[in-house]
Amino acid sequence: MKDRRDFLKKTSLLGVASLLPFGKILANGNVPNSLTGGCVLIPSETAGPFTLDLTSNNFYFRQDVRETKTGVQLNLRLKIIGLNNCDPMPNLRVNIWHCDKDGLYSGYSQSGNPGQAGLTYLRGYQLTDVNGEVEIITILPGWYSGRICHIHFQVYVSTTYAAISQLSFDIPTKNAIYAANSSLYSRGADPATFSSDNIFSDGYTHQLATLTPNATTGGYDSYLEVTIQGNGTVGIGNIEKENAKQVTLGQNFPNPFYSETTIPFNLIKPADLTLELWDLTGKKVATISRPNLSSGDHQIVINLEELGLAHGNYAYQLEVINVNGTYRTSKLMTAGK
Repeated sequence: MKDRRDFLKKTSLLGVASLLPFGKILANGNVPNSLTGGCVLIPSETAGPFTLDLTSNNFYFRQDVRETKTGVQLNLRLKIIGLNNCDPMPNLRVNIWHCDKDGLYSGYSQSGNPGQAGLTYLRGYQLTDVNGEVEIITILPGWYSGRICHIHFQVYVSTTYAAISQLSFDIPTKNAIYAANSSLYSRGADPATFSSDNIFSDGYTHQLATLTPNATTGGYDSYLEVTIQGNGTVGIGNIEKENAKQVTLGQNFPNPFYSETTIPFNLIKPADLTLELWDLTGKKVATISRPNLSSGDHQIVINLEELGLAHGNYAYQLEVINVNGTYRTSKLMTAGK
């Protein structure tokens, strides 16, 4: 458990207690496409009254956030791209949180949201893959008085920049799902409209996620492309300054890969090194140690078959111990099928 907590903490997945309260980019939430090369900056929204520091408990690093909550399964996929070049942004942390089918949020007990203190359902985070995407398994949220059905999300880029916004769904499609699953969504159709909602009344075009039936799960797939400040492929501030003084971790190549890939890194000083692989449920699946490495350029080859790993996305963390201390940095790799 301590190893996992260290991984989350040192890779900017743990310990960020608060985030900047961004306002709208423009009154209507839009940026002209001509100024962004075809991308439109996601409108920034309040984190809301039910936000939690998702990183304060390490099990929030998980792909399935449902726990015991019932509802129509929603496979939510978010693609994060950079405003400057419209390219994908890998290795960023994306948090989501939302209410259950009855309009309640975990973690709070107060008027209108009773008895939920200490609970953790429908909250979690993932790292974007080589395509700038995360996939999270959840349920279609319900609604509560004063707000249309919505999901909060935050893209954490660095300690100096995080994009916070919300997404929603086409009203007729969403209400039809409620009606078809009335035993689950007993409150019935969502009475709110975008014009009556205090978040989306000034624009929602770029916050409207798709809803597509999934015959396998019996639920729905949902997709939204999210543009944030920065350059695609590299992102902003993924490697914090202190880590960069000790070690530079490169992106594995090739990426995506099918059986074997190489992880490059550069040590500023001689060090003992440990490379760890984590799956998207937050389970450590492999550890490779390299003691007494000299300063300079190095590589570690990862072979899926030798490690007994299936294809999929894996976070890889490099831990460096040198005369100055212990330093950790991470990225995400994609093993294609």
